[in-house]
Amino acid sequence: MLIGIPALLGPELLAMLRAMGHGDEIALVDGNYPAKEQAHRLIRADGHHLVPMLDAILSVLPVDDAVPAALFRASVKGDPMLADPVHHEMEAICATRAPGRKVVALAGADFYLRVRSAHAIVATSEPRLYANIIIRKGVIYPPETRKS
Repeated sequence: MLIGIPALLGPELLAMLRAMGHGDEIALVDGNYPAKEQAHRLIRADGHHLVPMLDAILSVLPVDDAVPAALFRASVKGDPMLADPVHHEMEAICATRAPGRKVVALAGADFYLRVRSAHAIVATSEPRLYANIIIRKGVIYPPETRKS
């Protein structure tokens, strides 16, 4: 246990988040996602749901603000116009942790392709379908150059 670090973030996940560079992406996926088959690096988060894991990760990981979009979610039945309640929960966490950054819904094939190229995948036990999100890592600015 560490002061100020959410207990959901185990040593392997913390090391992975720290090792990621600016522009690297990490995918958080539900329990049905074929994570082992698609991951370059796989972090198991068995027994944990996706939304609390997303909140914990975004409490320590900066979201990229140098690109138009840095947060991407899966869509219901591959249709970006459709959203399930879990998507609204993810969007609420992102709005709190990464204000001003929109969560972009991707069509099924586009989402899967982006996950396959991610730096790492965190496989949760989230039982809800389409509960998948990708975060593109940003930078932590030195105090004198902080973006406004």
